[in-house]
Amino acid sequence: MFVTWGPKVTTSMTGLTRRRLLQAGAGVVPALALGASPARAAAVPIVSGVVPAALAGFDAAVKKYVTERQISCAQLTVARKGKILLARGYGTYTVPGASGTGLQRGAIRYMRVQPTSLFRVASLSKHITSAAIMRLVQDGKLSLSAPVTTVLGLSAEADPRLEQVTVLRLMQHLGGWDRAASKDQLWIDHTISATLDVPLPIGHADIIRYATARPLDFDPGSKMVYSNYGYMLLGRIIEKVSGMSYESYVKQKLLAPVGITRMRLGRSLRAESPASEVGYASKYTAKSVVDTSGAVVPYPYGGFNMPNQDANGGWLASAVDLVKFAMIFDAAGPVLNAASIAKIFAKPETGVNAGGAWYGGGWWVRSNGSGLNTWHNGSMPGTFSFLARIQNGVSYCAVFNRREEEGTPDFDSIDPLLGKAAGAVTTWPTTDLTPNYF
Repeated sequence: MFVTWGPKVTTSMTGLTRRRLLQAGAGVVPALALGASPARAAAVPIVSGVVPAALAGFDAAVKKYVTERQISCAQLTVARKGKILLARGYGTYTVPGASGTGLQRGAIRYMRVQPTSLFRVASLSKHITSAAIMRLVQDGKLSLSAPVTTVLGLSAEADPRLEQVTVLRLMQHLGGWDRAASKDQLWIDHTISATLDVPLPIGHADIIRYATARPLDFDPGSKMVYSNYGYMLLGRIIEKVSGMSYESYVKQKLLAPVGITRMRLGRSLRAESPASEVGYASKYTAKSVVDTSGAVVPYPYGGFNMPNQDANGGWLASAVDLVKFAMIFDAAGPVLNAASIAKIFAKPETGVNAGGAWYGGGWWVRSNGSGLNTWHNGSMPGTFSFLARIQNGVSYCAVFNRREEEGTPDFDSIDPLLGKAAGAVTTWPTTDLTPNYF
């Protein structure tokens, strides 16, 4: 029953290993892990939320997973046919400079991870952006065949093929950028700053100026290569066409209609985090990209620019939020109509890959015989997330405050672990926990 990412060695279909991608980033060096101490993280985590007895296998799988990987903060949500059936938080986190109620230890306040606590969800932002694009199309304000050069007024002087990059090709990672060849434009702030002779922090306009001045890596539409930059451009299209900020458009047109109010875009520094956002752990440090100090900082906090990640990886959410939002893809509703949903899951012009899957609009997709399995993960320093919609109306999401790094166990195993737990359920609960959280 479980979905799969296909070959272990790649996510971009270019042959770049996932482990290498997990460690990618200019100037990254090992450092002591952040967050809970290894001894504390290795213990069975403190928990919150509701786990029905029939779904205890899910809970046991995540407890084992986080203990083996010394993950200090995690969440799990399981739903079926529009009902949230399990919602769980694992572990505790600190609120910097806070005092008062909570799990007190001296002057530090430890907060229990709740099912509603916020996590950076990285690339689980992409199906949100795709839904926003389709809403604009649905409302007659945008065409999927529109060239990005036309919509954003970009010059194709450096490479005339840029005129072949359409909105749909951006959604399906067919735009012509290959991060194995020319690097991921969202993760080379120092290079862009030096090349353009602009100070840090750089912004979206700087990234676009840098990328537009360089040739594409392949003909648009000829192959699928995962591109954060392509989704960053989609965010700018949403802003240009709607006349609103990307965040405001998503909140107003996508989240509010289904009662989701907690989700927001993340910030780079711990001091900027809301009290409900967990802390992030990594053994790596990096040279700051959020100022000109040249300081070496914990990789999750200033080693990359969160606001720049917005449309490709910038959302803060809880697992219950993500599962609730994923329900808009189940059937026509207040956000998307049936035609929009079908287009998001449609096969691209490149067809099906060797593993039998394809990339739609922010989702990996595979036929299960009676319908479609759709899934995605997210990964950035201090974050790993996974969301799947599988057979029989079942969906689940797990988020963590740490990702796979050198020396850690495989993190991708969360996919088959949760799939196995779903397959072992003999009787699904009927009590809907949705009103507890929305």
